[in-house]
Amino acid sequence: MTNYRFLIEYDGTRYYGWQRQPEQNTIQGKLESVLSVMCGKEIEIIGAGRTDSGVHARGMTANAVLDTEKNAEEIRDYLNRYLPDDIAVLEVKEASPRFHARYNATGKTYCYTCYDGDVRPVFDRKYYTWLEEKPDVEKMRGAAEVLLGQHDFRNFCVNPRMKKSTVRCVDKLLIERDGGYIRFIVHGTGFLQNMVRIMVGTLLEVGFGRMTVQQVKAALENQERQKAGPTAPARGLCLISVDYD
Repeated sequence: MTNYRFLIEYDGTRYYGWQRQPEQNTIQGKLESVLSVMCGKEIEIIGAGRTDSGVHARGMTANAVLDTEKNAEEIRDYLNRYLPDDIAVLEVKEASPRFHARYNATGKTYCYTCYDGDVRPVFDRKYYTWLEEKPDVEKMRGAAEVLLGQHDFRNFCVNPRMKKSTVRCVDKLLIERDGGYIRFIVHGTGFLQNMVRIMVGTLLEVGFGRMTVQQVKAALENQERQKAGPTAPARGLCLISVDYD
């Protein structure tokens, strides 16, 4: 029995997120199905996080304990032979027995992409959110500074009944414009459910002039979810990488 570490990318458009769900198409479910056939018994694969329905990943890390005669490269090739073409295993490595993709993660980087140009790009249409208005990027950058650091992000979580700590640390929040594309690059030690998408939705409200920086500050302090902005659509979000010590 060997613990293996996987680096995975996927287009989340047609999936109900990472986490296995009964009778639903999920990333974890597809991976486990192929691994179970390969090993001749049920296999559980553990992801570094649970990306939501429609969210993409370029660098999801996962681990699974396997009993197989195949080496790491052969496992990778087997998976890529039988997985659908919107999921790819980039790398498989032997890991220490104690490695756990979720518990050992120390940080994650996400990128959220918007487009506000005059003509919508066709070929990457599944990977950005179309904006009918042009937001003020400088105003958004000013509001982004408010969100940096350690805060209670309970109002930036879609789950109002969250019982565990909602304190998180965001140490990078860059907003970059490239022609019609606007990218929000966010790094933190961890994120609540829909947290990045709510942060982006809030910053866009500032960019559109519908929220002020003071209201963003209030959203960090107020107990009511509606004080933050709306949740940005899933299609624009991509998990870029996961950090480990």
